[in-house]
Amino acid sequence: MKLRKITALLLAGAMTLSLTACGGNATAANAPVKEDTSAPKAEEDSTQVADAADSAVVGEEGDEKLVIWTLAKDLETFAEHYVETHDVQVETVVIEPADYATKVQTALNGGQKEPDIIVGEPQMLEDFYDAGYFEDLNQAPYNAQDYAGQIVDYVWKVGQDAEGIQRAISYQITPAGLYYRRDIAKEVFGTDDPEEIGKLFKDYATILDTAKTLKDSGYRIFASDAEINYFSGDSAWVVNGELNVNQARLDYMDLVVDLYQKDYTAYANQWSTPWYQAMAGEVPILTADIQSYTDDSVNVWDADQFAEATKDMEKTQVFAFGLPSWGVLTLRDNVGETSGNWGVCSGPAYGFGGGTFIGISALSEHKDAAWDFLKWVTLDEETAEWWIEKSEGDTVSLVSVLDKHKDDENAIYGNEKLYAFWLKQAEGIDYSKVTRYDKVINDAWGQACTAVKQGEKSKDEALGEFYDIVESTYPDITVNR
Repeated sequence: MKLRKITALLLAGAMTLSLTACGGNATAANAPVKEDTSAPKAEEDSTQVADAADSAVVGEEGDEKLVIWTLAKDLETFAEHYVETHDVQVETVVIEPADYATKVQTALNGGQKEPDIIVGEPQMLEDFYDAGYFEDLNQAPYNAQDYAGQIVDYVWKVGQDAEGIQRAISYQITPAGLYYRRDIAKEVFGTDDPEEIGKLFKDYATILDTAKTLKDSGYRIFASDAEINYFSGDSAWVVNGELNVNQARLDYMDLVVDLYQKDYTAYANQWSTPWYQAMAGEVPILTADIQSYTDDSVNVWDADQFAEATKDMEKTQVFAFGLPSWGVLTLRDNVGETSGNWGVCSGPAYGFGGGTFIGISALSEHKDAAWDFLKWVTLDEETAEWWIEKSEGDTVSLVSVLDKHKDDENAIYGNEKLYAFWLKQAEGIDYSKVTRYDKVINDAWGQACTAVKQGEKSKDEALGEFYDIVESTYPDITVNR
């Protein structure tokens, strides 16, 4: 298959794995890759992965070798389990998210036969599909459409190109929800029931009322205004070739501005030291200048320096975090003594974030082995059961396994039936609202919102600049101001 080059502009949109809506803070689309000192470093190879990659090889020497490039360490764990029952050697190369798209483009446009397995996050997949990087899984011997209906619908559709050809499959679903503190809920609202707490987030106006009530009680609704990014609008940015800035988008901008300007958050940027700290209890109430980095007197990335710089600051506790289903794992590792005090409820709109979609490189010389691995990871019930236990709570995409566990009660989350909850949220996701333009437009929208909330521009000025960016970047889109 002849590979078509991705234009520099579209690649730039695909390279960054962040979702920046109105909050204006970079929020990872999946959990950040953490340094794993137990994994041997890959040898530098200018024709493959020149830098920023960890490589691990498992399996007996001399067997057929399957090479996997991934941006999440999950597949390294899958590979370690896979070789226990399969006569194949697997090399897993974990590449930093910011570098991943460039590495794949360079390798496949250069005609490399490795890797055999490549992956992508939803916002980069369309460009990868158009470039011809992923094998057609509908054709024999794969016949992927024989498995339609076994994977949660929206995930199955994400793995299809514009012509409906299956190119990739994911082992997980990633619908978004709001993780909230049950003890704070009982104190302030008199209940910790997920249905009732969900009503406190039912729309943007109600969220603002909830934020005020919490602040009056000595708490903050979110660590930062970015916590609501995953629920930033239940509509497509582009409809019939026209930019679609509906009232819900404008209302969302107003919400983020109010959350920021009325001090309803703790001003703790996502993935920074105070953001994680807020999961475990008290956190300093920072300033807007610290959050925007105009005041660099507090290092929010170094735990020791942060503790020293903020020891005399006023403290608060944060009520809720907006995260996809993989947030269960993030909280698991950071809640400390608040473990057992959490619940999960729905947000004001359906949303999702991240997800690792696995496909076969169109240039692979080991496609049969690659397909066997892909099927084993995504379509095998025993594998899904193993992953639920191994990951301690990741939400798989295999419908039969989700259904089997729908009545499981999670003791850490107040005995909520989390698998049933996430499946219900996933059923509300309309993937047709996702467009190839989203990354660039979301970033431009985030810049506009940040300019308004920080008082740099009026709302009209920020919107005008937003429209200018869209028009200049995508001249094929009609912009009605």
